[in-house]
Amino acid sequence: MQAKDLYLVAYNGLCCVGWAGVWLFSLQALLKYISDGASPLEASARVYGSDNVALWLSVAQSAALLEIMHSAARLVRSPVMVTIMQVMSRIVALVAIAFSPSAQNQWGAGLMILSWASVEVPRYAFYVAALITGDATKKTPYALFWLRYSLFAVLYPSGIIGELTVFLAAAKDPAFVDKFTSAATLFYGTVLPIVYFFGSPFMIMNMVGNRKSAFKKRFAKPPPPPRGLCWPVDEKGERSSTKVNQAIVAAAVGAVNESKAKAILKTKGWRFGYWKHLKALVEEQCTSPEAALKIAQSGLDKAYELFEFVAPDGSAVSYKEAMSKKATEKFETMVIKGTGKSKVEKLEVPYKGETLSGQKLIDQVNKWVDYGTIEPSAGEAIIKCVENPEWIKKNSDRYFVLLGAGSAMGPLLVLLSIGANVVAVDLDRPMIWKRLIGLARDSMGTLTFPVKADPKTLKTDEEIFASAGCNLFTHTPMIRDWLVDLYPNKPFAVGSYAYLNGALHVQVSLAMDGICRDLSEKRRNVSLAYLCTPTDLHLIPEEAQQASLEAYDEYKSKPYCMLLSMMSGGKFLRKNAKKPVSGKGGDYYLVNGISVAQGPNYALAKRMQHWRAIIARSQGCTVSSNIAPSTSTVSVVQNRTFAWAYEGMPYFKPYEIFAPETSNAVMSAILMYDLNDPKSSGNPKTPHSNPNQLFSYGSFHGGVWRCAYEIDSIGEASVFLYFGRVAQPYLLAAGGVVAAGAAAYFGMAK
Repeated sequence: MQAKDLYLVAYNGLCCVGWAGVWLFSLQALLKYISDGASPLEASARVYGSDNVALWLSVAQSAALLEIMHSAARLVRSPVMVTIMQVMSRIVALVAIAFSPSAQNQWGAGLMILSWASVEVPRYAFYVAALITGDATKKTPYALFWLRYSLFAVLYPSGIIGELTVFLAAAKDPAFVDKFTSAATLFYGTVLPIVYFFGSPFMIMNMVGNRKSAFKKRFAKPPPPPRGLCWPVDEKGERSSTKVNQAIVAAAVGAVNESKAKAILKTKGWRFGYWKHLKALVEEQCTSPEAALKIAQSGLDKAYELFEFVAPDGSAVSYKEAMSKKATEKFETMVIKGTGKSKVEKLEVPYKGETLSGQKLIDQVNKWVDYGTIEPSAGEAIIKCVENPEWIKKNSDRYFVLLGAGSAMGPLLVLLSIGANVVAVDLDRPMIWKRLIGLARDSMGTLTFPVKADPKTLKTDEEIFASAGCNLFTHTPMIRDWLVDLYPNKPFAVGSYAYLNGALHVQVSLAMDGICRDLSEKRRNVSLAYLCTPTDLHLIPEEAQQASLEAYDEYKSKPYCMLLSMMSGGKFLRKNAKKPVSGKGGDYYLVNGISVAQGPNYALAKRMQHWRAIIARSQGCTVSSNIAPSTSTVSVVQNRTFAWAYEGMPYFKPYEIFAPETSNAVMSAILMYDLNDPKSSGNPKTPHSNPNQLFSYGSFHGGVWRCAYEIDSIGEASVFLYFGRVAQPYLLAAGGVVAAGAAAYFGMAK
């Protein structure tokens, strides 16, 4: 156990003892007064004044201030601002009860104290057990686990009721008001009740969500034995991602700067510190084209060496070795030709209830460009696609290979609608293929896909669905072999669209990389396609940097922005524009779009795609790798926090959040441009001063590059804006009710 963990065990243990003292003294006092003939409410009103209660309560609750420091110092994973709000909500109640005799001697004081103590004793005991066992989900004693995630259902409401009575009693207590001025009446009698009225349901529902998630993990079935592409086994016998992630980034940077590589390997708290090293990696790539490619190749080589490919019998070899030879089994091929009655022969973009095409679409694209939501190069690509309908009409000779065909952000629907040839690679699950084949049949496109059985033996749809598909993890060499031999001499556009959460995202990205690498090297006329995320590090045009500076000058003086920046100590609303990085070919402007909460695995998975893109392009391969906008896909908006942030982000111009159908259409248009226009940034003959400038063009970033602030610093502000907008009429009404009630309450008390 590390020193940090020993300290946290000691801290949580002492807090548990402290709250146990509060609980014991309070309960003893309550029972004593009831036994002496007092009613429960009268007894509760006398709890705070009983022996030892006030002292133990003050010490135990004040100790929680250290939790803010723990969060700020990254000793724990709790967000700093959330921790501050949680702790300070208790501290304001502690101040009220400590300095207001009226608050001390009313029934809600005892209710609040006992509710707090009954929650905190098992909570701190749970933390101690989690630290000692090393697993908060499965190894903590079940009794503690159940109490930690169940008591809130009763004790949060009772504690809130107690706190509100304390606030209102203090607000009308002359002794308290004299000590803290008349502002205390407004704060405790009006502001806090309004905050609690709206905030309490969200706090309780958040715990409901946490309980559901915790119990789901506690009783989840053990994962199946490892098979296919897997993270390597560490010294503990576990397949952990952190050290491997670090090693890959270190190997990449170490190809040009050994001192930075050593610093990466020594980094503690990689989960939160990774982004600084990725920024350093990109800056090293800016020094020269040779450095950019060397870093990319070294990072991928290290990944191929470290990751394992596990056979069904449990034997394992490196991923590099597994992909160096042909598979012993192979897939068969099946083709579905659509029987739809019509196909789209021009670019159409669904947008806000309309389907835009022709001049209307051009006008909208120009609006996006003028507003700063997309880069001019992206606008030019879409407009050229409008002006060249043959790019849409004539796709009979090209085959679009979609790795992760059913992905929400993939171009499957657009491609089928224009009658294109689609080669679909997706999981071998019948429901997936029922959908994909159904979509193909209803279109004028063609769907080619792998099957495990001889197509001649598949007589029914159910048999086809059951035999179709493959697994990118376990069938990687087989998929590669099948695609290498499929439709010889036909041009392939191979798109990597599969996405998974967490560490699985790195695995699926590496699996797709092995396929893309070999196809681009073993076949002729292969293009690669990627959808980059706006939440990443990118080189941007100088004009985007200048627009960001102008936006910052506008927003920095807005009262809301000034207040949030000041209250967060600079954590919120960080300036987007950075100093340029000098390198061979001039100065390069960098935007840090990384969202730290997405984690190092997400960042590495996307970075590996960048590496392959610039390597393949340097070898003569056309690469379409453009930034897609923030999109309200189901997988994103099911996270309530992201959904709320998306609603508030447009306050920060030029942000716009797009619907999936809009994103699919515009990104498909830019793909068509890259594949057909020789002036495209993705064409290997188009000159760049640095390979990473591939990602500077065709960016439909949704406002990230030109906003005043870094995207990772506007999330909380956007959530506040959303709730402020939604709650505005209710706040006004509630404020009136609370003010009227408080006035009546104070009037009756006179």
